[in-house]
Amino acid sequence: QVQLVESGGDLVQAGGSLRLSCAASGSRSTINTMGWYRQVPGKQRELVASITGGGSTNYADSVKGRFTISADNAKKMVYLQLNSLKPDDTAVYYCAADSFTLIRYWGQGTQVTVSS
Repeated sequence: QVQLVESGGDLVQAGGSLRLSCAASGSRSTINTMGWYRQVPGKQRELVASITGGGSTNYADSVKGRFTISADNAKKMVYLQLNSLKPDDTAVYYCAADSFTLIRYWGQGTQVTVSS
């Protein structure tokens, strides 16, 4: 089992920045990839960014150039730096961890609200 706890969500004005953090605990050695997803009411949860244990990253087109994912493998922390925020970035952001056995774990989510 892996437990994930997110933090850092807040209300911010358009153009502002936030940094989200996710701490993983439990069977951390089973984690292969970690990532951030987001969801707004009535829509499917979507991938924002992911990072593998080797440091390879992947981003949704809508956030490329504005968001940066990073990880501290030793601490099993993953971060998401959100810059140049837009009202469309408003969502609940979820941390996810994929194990080598293809099990996906989710955090409880953190709210990001961007005002115009």
